[in-house]
Amino acid sequence: MKDLIKLSAEVADALQAGAPIVALESTIITHGMPYPANLEMARGVEALIRAEGAIPATIAVIDGELRVGLDDADLEALAQATTVVKASGRDLAAVMVRKQTAGTTVSATMRLAELAGIEIFATGGVGGVHRGAEQSFDISADLTELGQTGTTVVCAGVKSILDIPKTLEVLETQRVPVIAYGSDDFPAFFTRSSGLKADHRLDSVEEIAQAMILHRALGSQTGILIANPIPEADALDPSFIDGTIDDAVAEADASGVTRKELTPFLLAKINELSEGRSLKANIALVRNNAAIAAKIAVAHARFRAEKG
Repeated sequence: MKDLIKLSAEVADALQAGAPIVALESTIITHGMPYPANLEMARGVEALIRAEGAIPATIAVIDGELRVGLDDADLEALAQATTVVKASGRDLAAVMVRKQTAGTTVSATMRLAELAGIEIFATGGVGGVHRGAEQSFDISADLTELGQTGTTVVCAGVKSILDIPKTLEVLETQRVPVIAYGSDDFPAFFTRSSGLKADHRLDSVEEIAQAMILHRALGSQTGILIANPIPEADALDPSFIDGTIDDAVAEADASGVTRKELTPFLLAKINELSEGRSLKANIALVRNNAAIAAKIAVAHARFRAEKG
């Protein structure tokens, strides 16, 4: 791994010391938000994690090099990059060979976090089964990665542009525990409830940290999905956002947008149609997820230290 992944000095020291670390993806910087909102978000999220007593480890590919932990200059360059690609787990080797710069998706970030030894990862929302997947077979690699990589992912549910019931069915098939934090309902990214129940509910970061340790001890070999609802003050009205998403999906269909380009297109269109309200909600939920992930990481590191 030392030959494949470059750890920042801070992340390397934290791993050596058994300190709490939270991995962060980079497609939210490169493809999820416009500049300068993406840079402000990235800096703010890292600051939140530090304030909770953990070390942030933003993950990306820089000129073909797998990087775990970025400095501020790296974040700024990534936020302004115009030739950056979007890399899922399957793309990493080709991106490395071509010495490209890439934002890492949930699946790629999970893979690199696991290889680096980081057990918890905060993001906005994970990918899932796209609407109309019974014809298109468009199912995110995030779900497959959750089924085979032991990283715990804290998110605000799955993006509400997706088919949420089918996504939950695939997660069940992949043996991925879905745990809602402080709620019985599975959240829908911009809204606090999808109208569907989560598999489990845990009400404290200590319980989640203990579940992480036990899940690994059982040799489960899957990730855990922690569904953390968007704060009530930042949530969007369900009928408004559902109608906006329907309009964006219809435009994507009419324009023939598919595969990797679909999610960035939909998020940008939803932001446009919502007059920026969706972007504000997106930033709020990412910050909330990062803060909770940091608290879980601190509890997890403490329990591991107590066990020796």
